[in-house]
Amino acid sequence: MTHNIITSANAPAAIGPYSQATLHNGTMYVSGQIPLDPKSGELVSGTIEEETHQVMKNLFAILQEAGMGFDNVLKCSIFVKDLGNFAKINEVYGSYFTANPPARETVEVSRLPKDVNVEISCIAAL
Repeated sequence: MTHNIITSANAPAAIGPYSQATLHNGTMYVSGQIPLDPKSGELVSGTIEEETHQVMKNLFAILQEAGMGFDNVLKCSIFVKDLGNFAKINEVYGSYFTANPPARETVEVSRLPKDVNVEISCIAAL
């Protein structure tokens, strides 16, 4: 099995032994993104909406690196620390998928990397 490693300078560098994304036979698997600003390396904090926008920007940067966009996304996985934020996260998330949204699940978890409030991963295809 061969696959290509996809890395974007416009998204946060991996903070562990994983790649930002891998591409195999036209399908890209994007690792979970958290609200890290790729330029400063600092967490975007403030409202859950601001955090979610940063996560989506990070995902888009990785998708772009492979010549894709949100229209190529087949499925997303959303991990949240508090499902009470679901409506606000959903509103921001939905603004990036205006037509033909992908499949997805949203799961509340007890803790996320760097104690963030939201993490999103996706699968996309050419």
